[in-house]
Amino acid sequence: MKKLLRILLVLVLLFVVCIGGAVAYITLALPNVDAPADLHVEITAERVERGRYLANSVCVCMDCHSERDWNAFAAPLKAGTFGAGGEKFDRTMQFPGEFYSKNITPFGLKDWSDGEIYRAITSGVSKDGHPFFPVMPYGNYNKLATEDVHSIIAYLRSLEPVETKPYPASELDFPLNLIVRTIPEPAHPVPLPKPTDADYGRYLVNAAACMECHTNMVKGEKVGKDFAGGFAFNYPNGSVVRSSNITPHPTDGIGAWDRQTFIDRFKMYADSSYVPPAVDWEAGDFQTVMPWMMYATMSEQDLGAIFDYLQSLQPVAGTVQKWSPPGG
Repeated sequence: MKKLLRILLVLVLLFVVCIGGAVAYITLALPNVDAPADLHVEITAERVERGRYLANSVCVCMDCHSERDWNAFAAPLKAGTFGAGGEKFDRTMQFPGEFYSKNITPFGLKDWSDGEIYRAITSGVSKDGHPFFPVMPYGNYNKLATEDVHSIIAYLRSLEPVETKPYPASELDFPLNLIVRTIPEPAHPVPLPKPTDADYGRYLVNAAACMECHTNMVKGEKVGKDFAGGFAFNYPNGSVVRSSNITPHPTDGIGAWDRQTFIDRFKMYADSSYVPPAVDWEAGDFQTVMPWMMYATMSEQDLGAIFDYLQSLQPVAGTVQKWSPPGG
């Protein structure tokens, strides 16, 4: 009996040592992603303009790295916060912790090298080496063409500096505070396709992270079909909005749409006379996380390419209940 207890004790100790070693490795050695050495992005007018387009219309970096007015439809950006960060993501919205978007104007990036910015965009690793929670879809940006990332860097360097105080440090709940360290990986850039290439729409869909919002996931695990919608976004007042099915299903998705209908759906928010209506949270008014006013500035050519790619997907049946008011 004593021998059995000694064996059990040794096994328990070995288990504890193994777990401790694994935690130490994850905490101290990961993420193992180096910044590109001696990267110096030349700032040209062409790069700044391309970066402006990507950061505001396709990748919509500025959507999260500014504060949004959630009391207006589609939460347009608040004046004076452009690129300054401060948007909060926390447990009231079912996030596993509390996070604040970073200041990515030259004020916030003044001590960052171009290589460190490149690594942050494509691998989700901060200047000090800690990983970002993937509310920033760096897994998508990981596959951007190198020149496009350089253009975004050039654009960020060209912004008007906005001075802010340091935001609170991010807090991530266990065990995700360990798991997140295993997510970053080196960049896997792809060639930049031409608008006439067959892969152009796929490239834009990845850059805009369409699948990440339009695929149902629970706690980071995919539970639905790609692009079939159903991803739940929880608001602090208890209401829930769910992403739409954008597969070409004829009734449950966008299979009955034509190319121009899809383009017009976005461009209706590009009208200079459009004013986002107020959202009455107490009355349970509908609200969306979709930054319509930003995607509306995408070119018709690119919106059409996205539509063409979506129409090439496998249709998926399934009606999505888009909105649940508080208590609904």
